[in-house]
Amino acid sequence: MASKMIRLTLSQTPHRPVGRFLAILSCSFLISACERTSQSTVVKTIRPNVIIITADDLGYGDLGSYGHPNIRTPHLDRMASEGLRWTSFYAQAPVCSPSRAALLTGRLHLRSGMFGRHTAVLFPDSRSGLPTEEITLAESLSDLGYTTGIIGKWHLGHRPQYLPIRHGFDYWFGVPYSNDMDWNLPNGLEPRAAYFQPETSYWQVPLIRNDTELERPVDQTTLTKRYTEEAVAFIETHQDEPFFLYMPHSMPHMPLFVSDQFSGQSTAGIYGDVVEEIDWSVGEVIMTLEAANLARQTLVIFTSDNGPWLSYQTHAGSSGLLRDGKGTTFEGGMRVPGIFWWPGMIEPAVTQEIGPAMDLFTTVISLAGGQIPTDRPIDGMDLSPVLFGTGSSPRETMAYYRMGELFAFRQGSYKAHFVTEGRYGLPPLRTDHNPPLLFNLDEDPGELFDIASTHPDVLTSILVEVSRHRTNLTIGDPLFDSRETP
Repeated sequence: MASKMIRLTLSQTPHRPVGRFLAILSCSFLISACERTSQSTVVKTIRPNVIIITADDLGYGDLGSYGHPNIRTPHLDRMASEGLRWTSFYAQAPVCSPSRAALLTGRLHLRSGMFGRHTAVLFPDSRSGLPTEEITLAESLSDLGYTTGIIGKWHLGHRPQYLPIRHGFDYWFGVPYSNDMDWNLPNGLEPRAAYFQPETSYWQVPLIRNDTELERPVDQTTLTKRYTEEAVAFIETHQDEPFFLYMPHSMPHMPLFVSDQFSGQSTAGIYGDVVEEIDWSVGEVIMTLEAANLARQTLVIFTSDNGPWLSYQTHAGSSGLLRDGKGTTFEGGMRVPGIFWWPGMIEPAVTQEIGPAMDLFTTVISLAGGQIPTDRPIDGMDLSPVLFGTGSSPRETMAYYRMGELFAFRQGSYKAHFVTEGRYGLPPLRTDHNPPLLFNLDEDPGELFDIASTHPDVLTSILVEVSRHRTNLTIGDPLFDSRETP
């Protein structure tokens, strides 16, 4: 449209008022186009620092900028107001380990075998981890001269050969798996009771630096604070060189622990306390960048690894208007907050485009000036056009997998469910649907009204895309099912 108007204006006689108006209008379009072109050029010449911050089990509706009425998240809300807030950002899986594998490799977790037919995530008795032949985002950025660090929860294999420092990270400070693993409960104490009245000693979770165990069990009331201190130190130490910091928080995954500073400060109970401490942590990271004059050189991304663990009720988060939560392929299980902040480069906006965390791999490598691996299928796509307002997302579909099985598939605004099932003791029971259920997510984000009978053409189109998706997918052996025998 802008180029048409420019050509039209050039052919007009400038003495006419309409000619002068069109000339002025075309100049404004030209300036705007030049600004976008210039910005795009600058992006290609800058290797930004990259910080990816994830929360564990944070729900879509848990932040102020995503509609929570009581939990105060001023720092994340600032990021959302100054950057790009996604309304259709997704974890690639409804539980921890496969979601994190997809984020770091840019590949569907099924390709690398990071799933189980009987086991949903990795456990302390798991034999496996992220295969060493997988190329992580850290490895790719390290090859480009970036210093790489992870501060927080790994959950991609706790055995020595699977640790972060074997997967491209120069530095690691954190825990190897979820904060509710390595049970050490007193006799007679039921697990659910332990979750609601937790003590650090109930879980023998180790704190590790690189490959050295620092304490066991870690004092979980200090985790968010210590992660933050380590992150600040990492940024300050490496401020004169390009760096990649991956900061996967251990909470608000149950059991909930919070420092004395934030205990009882939220009107949303201990869950709110925990989220507000994470928000404080994000603020400390942002403040450190600004103090070091690095904000305009740094892309900061915030998201969650899956939806809220709803079976814990008041000690769990909220999926907002979305249906269900963690462990399910309903929207509440996989649609999560997605905030991109890069002052001077990303303009404030809200987007409804589809963007799974798996796409961060390709997006970040492209921004860093690297090449996407060509020796294996890469499923991640470059979201840069959406970030910089130069185009739409190349992603038009989203596959929803659970335990290695395709439960649902989204194309554009429409989502088909082939199988539905609740999780962690919550309904509904597993149901196979033939024909599939169909929902318009733009009109019905809560997935309440099945419109399959009135939109057979949409179902047909989705089934064609599913067939194409499966044709291009080679599934590895399910590694999570390999565990130590007692």
